[in-house]
Amino acid sequence: MKNFYSALFVIIFILSVAACSETSKGSAPSNTPVDSSGYQLVWSDEFNNNAVDTTNWNFEIGGQGWGNHEQEYYQPANATVHDGNLVIAGKKEDVQSNHYTSSRMTTKGKREFLYGKVEARIKIPVGQGFWPAFWMLGADIDTVNWPACGEVDIMEHINTDSLLYGTLHWDNNGHVQKGDTLVYTPSDFHVYAVEWDASSIRWYLDGKKYHEVSILNGVNSTSEFHKPFYILLNLALGGDWPGQKIDGNKLPAKMYVDYVRVYKKM
Repeated sequence: MKNFYSALFVIIFILSVAACSETSKGSAPSNTPVDSSGYQLVWSDEFNNNAVDTTNWNFEIGGQGWGNHEQEYYQPANATVHDGNLVIAGKKEDVQSNHYTSSRMTTKGKREFLYGKVEARIKIPVGQGFWPAFWMLGADIDTVNWPACGEVDIMEHINTDSLLYGTLHWDNNGHVQKGDTLVYTPSDFHVYAVEWDASSIRWYLDGKKYHEVSILNGVNSTSEFHKPFYILLNLALGGDWPGQKIDGNKLPAKMYVDYVRVYKKM
């Protein structure tokens, strides 16, 4: 009888441990954003629905070159959600006088932020004439225009090279920009981010800093960066920077966005 109770106790103990382990696993889903550097998540789009959430995003529409002589016509149809990813597709198709289509999405008027960490996990297409971007513009662009509104390019890539571009644009008696590049593998998924506070803006790739610009006390007339900004995602085809030759053999081209997240210092 003593052996029976000992065995019973062992069985009950094992079952209890297993139950506790299962409860522990279930209490913290694996996709819960965790940041150990003192930031707290304040907004995100994880793209887990069946379509783009228009409470977060606007679609900019048209094919007028967008100030860069781009060749695409931006339209909502090229932005879809599949398997937990936003997919922005660049296609060879005629709309009006444009021979290519894509999508350009913004959070303007819906999700605007002053300071914090802004990041996205993205996989971009690589090809001649491709210009994917993850960036921000000052929310007062309609009243002060560009570049006085300020621009933060978190990620830009052109053509088939291996350079990541992170750049700041602003106005100081004319357009001023300051950027840096990093050699990397653009066709892989990466986490692109900036950390932005009253002192500086810092660029990161997969958690490693590679660029920083001081904005302390509006140094170099950087007052633009002490007011709210909104987020943009787009895939341009052609333009002044990548050039007007587009590799049609690589179309349709797809830019995958796993998530976009914004954190504030705790």
